[in-house]
Amino acid sequence: MFALYPAIDLRGGRCVRLYQGDYDRESAYGADPVAVAAGFAAAGVRWIHVVDLDAARTGEPVNRPVIAAIAAAVAPTGVKVQASGGVRDQASADALFAAGVERVVIGTAAVERPQLVADLASSRPVAVGLDTRAGYVAVRGWTEATGRRVADMLAQYQDTGVAAVVVTEISRDGTLAGPDLDAFAAALEATAIPVIASGGVGALADLETLGRLRAGTRRLAGVIVGKALHDGLFTIEEAVSACARCG
Repeated sequence: MFALYPAIDLRGGRCVRLYQGDYDRESAYGADPVAVAAGFAAAGVRWIHVVDLDAARTGEPVNRPVIAAIAAAVAPTGVKVQASGGVRDQASADALFAAGVERVVIGTAAVERPQLVADLASSRPVAVGLDTRAGYVAVRGWTEATGRRVADMLAQYQDTGVAAVVVTEISRDGTLAGPDLDAFAAALEATAIPVIASGGVGALADLETLGRLRAGTRRLAGVIVGKALHDGLFTIEEAVSACARCG
């Protein structure tokens, strides 16, 4: 099943989007994050992807109460929350699980402390978040390059019990310019872990293209969509339908 993960990016308690990961190029949306999440849930999604941009950049989980409120609002509908941003130790992961999050995404710490991924994944649903530019991984809210290739990073998580890997192509994120199909196909080829694509979706056709993307017998497990939904380029109902058509 090709799953839609509508995104809610949080900064200072507000819904925002960054352009190509640049914190100085932010678009703020006036909607209440909890109300946005409730609208997504009412449209029939199974997951909502929430990012604490402040925590991703500084490690300070200033948006955790908002994440907890989102999880509480959608729990009665059966919708699950996948959360990322600033998860750099056991305690921060545990705090998100306690807040009602179903799956925690580990980014910077997954690169710098891969054993933390294995330890957490042994008992809880964990995803690895790899933010990439031209095939290389960046960390700390996309602000620092590592010089490490995506394929090499994916290989080391293969047998750790990770539930999914979220691959975000930073150069496309927030641009609405279309997804980097080559980057996502390369990720599918590099790992047997389910891959969730993120970055660049600007039209319903992009969702269908990603849903049809194959690397051998492998296909994407899902797609994260943010700016296109918040800018009203298509509705959440249309996006749910487009993903459902992909099977």
